[in-house]
Amino acid sequence: MACVLETPLRMSVLSEVTASSRHYVDRLFDPDPQKVLQGVIDMKNAVIGNNKQKANLIVLGAVPRLLYLLQQETSSTELRTECAVVLGSLAMGTENNVKSLLDCHIIPALLQGLLSPELKFIEACLRCLRTIFTSPVTPEELLYTDATVIPHLMALLSRSRYTQEYICQIFSHCCKLRHWHSCGFKSSPQPLLCANGPDHQTILFNHGAVQNIAHLLSSTSYKPAVRPLRIRSIWVLRSPTVRMQALKCFSVLAFENPQVSMTLVNVLVDGELLPQIFVKMLQRDKPIEMQLTSAKCLTYMCRAGAIQTDDNCIVLKALPSLVRMCSKERLLEERVEGAETLAYLIETDVELQRIASITDHLIAMLSDYFKYPSSVSAITNIKRLDHDLKHAHELRQAAFKLYASLGANDEDIRKKIIETENMMDRIVNGLSESSIKVRLSAVRCLHSLSRSVQQLRTSFQDHAVWKPLMKVLQNAPDEVLVVASSTLCNLLLEFSPSKEPILESGAIELLCSLTQSENLALRVNGIWALMNMAFQAEQKIKADILQGLSTEQLFQLLSDSDVNVLMKTLGLLRNLLSTRPHIDQIMSTHGKQIMQAVTLILEGEHNIEVKEQTLCILANIADGTTAKELIMTNDDILQKIKYYMVHKNAKINYEISES
Repeated sequence: MACVLETPLRMSVLSEVTASSRHYVDRLFDPDPQKVLQGVIDMKNAVIGNNKQKANLIVLGAVPRLLYLLQQETSSTELRTECAVVLGSLAMGTENNVKSLLDCHIIPALLQGLLSPELKFIEACLRCLRTIFTSPVTPEELLYTDATVIPHLMALLSRSRYTQEYICQIFSHCCKLRHWHSCGFKSSPQPLLCANGPDHQTILFNHGAVQNIAHLLSSTSYKPAVRPLRIRSIWVLRSPTVRMQALKCFSVLAFENPQVSMTLVNVLVDGELLPQIFVKMLQRDKPIEMQLTSAKCLTYMCRAGAIQTDDNCIVLKALPSLVRMCSKERLLEERVEGAETLAYLIETDVELQRIASITDHLIAMLSDYFKYPSSVSAITNIKRLDHDLKHAHELRQAAFKLYASLGANDEDIRKKIIETENMMDRIVNGLSESSIKVRLSAVRCLHSLSRSVQQLRTSFQDHAVWKPLMKVLQNAPDEVLVVASSTLCNLLLEFSPSKEPILESGAIELLCSLTQSENLALRVNGIWALMNMAFQAEQKIKADILQGLSTEQLFQLLSDSDVNVLMKTLGLLRNLLSTRPHIDQIMSTHGKQIMQAVTLILEGEHNIEVKEQTLCILANIADGTTAKELIMTNDDILQKIKYYMVHKNAKINYEISES
């Protein structure tokens, strides 16, 4: 009885269960095997394209009986195969259908079926598994529970074009990686996290996924050679679908994985290296999906360090192909995927950013992403238009991501982006969109553009971008807060006109709260922003910062295990202790605690940069009129200064001489 729909849906469905639906289930219990087989075949025909009928049969208990028949060795191969087909059809209904199938433990039953010697039955089980694993409600870990499953699937790859297609699809949807959180962004639509233990990429790689799947990219059938990285083939036509699914497999295997990427770059298929095959798949006569996925493979291998950024296959092939995918002639999904993959490709490379910015008027082309679909749209299919209207926000998200990557380093590119039609208004609007993904991408774009001193003084001030940014910071997930607080750090620089209104809006309290976050990036950004805020600030602002942080929190930050937090906290102290009257005032109220903190850091096992920053603080204190007495009357500090005066590091000596 575990195999039922959720209660509200079950009640509505039960009221509509028909006598014919009961008849299909009753026939599964007939003592005559031939009648059972015919009943399953009739059920298969009844549920095709009929979600209501599928739900009825699930509620009436068809799934446990079908699974029973599928697992019985006394059942004929034809019956077992038809049961797998019906179960696959039920899985193609709603997500609730898939949940019901999972509750009945369908995956172990289907995996057991793969041990059969009968190819048709194996293919039916794989097809059903493919449908279930491609559902968003299916936990990918179910594929990896039994350690014998993956090697067996690898062995089944050679059985037929259908086993190749289905297994590659299963691998593509069940290959997720585990990586650390980053302040940067992952523009690829790949999944991010897996459970504890080896990640899925590693499991598949260790079981020979590269060698077993590589030959599927050939346009011919294959005969594996003895040497693992050289794959020869005989001339039998290969299904384009199989090649496409193999290509998708490599894209998920290579994503952020140097080990896999370095292996792929050396694989030979029919005498050609894989990158050369990927380049051939970028040709315009190939299906768009193949072009996009090939570009993703090259992009991921490049970002993983297996291909140089100045390699022709990147500069002359992958990059232009991705730019081409951004044109308005392409479908919405293609434009989104093209822009996001291109953003990931160029994210960290200045030269690629410059090349992309002048390719096919990309910066201007992206402005069309905000006008989609237009009143003169060429879309005539009503269903397509309805779909695109519901997903138009994905275009805006992708455009913001790509603009963020384009403007990450070059001032001229940032200027071109900001001069694009209504760009700043679009960013401001994006910061308040209902879609969290659009808001995050808009903040990233704003962060990228905020690195420009000129724009901070002009466009950012003209559009008062600090106002919506502060609203974003009030209540947002950590992922958004990290980028938004990074942007705020730039807006609080001394030359930014936004600094004063941000201060007046209560930013100190917000930033002090960020320094207490368990999220390391938020702690760094919180203290960094306070450091920028304190630079050449009035005494009242400095006093408000010290009051907001409290002595206890300041000591907590100075004892943080992360060196970035420690360095930024020391930078804050250094900025607070500037200007002689300010130094004397702060040291008169907090001198004992600050001297204690300085002593602890100089005695601790810290790197030279930390010691240097601490000595800079001492130099500032020594510049005070009355504050310097706290040094002169402290024998412990004087002994440490004497020690560092003869230190072998020149920077340390310089700071001591300055103090």
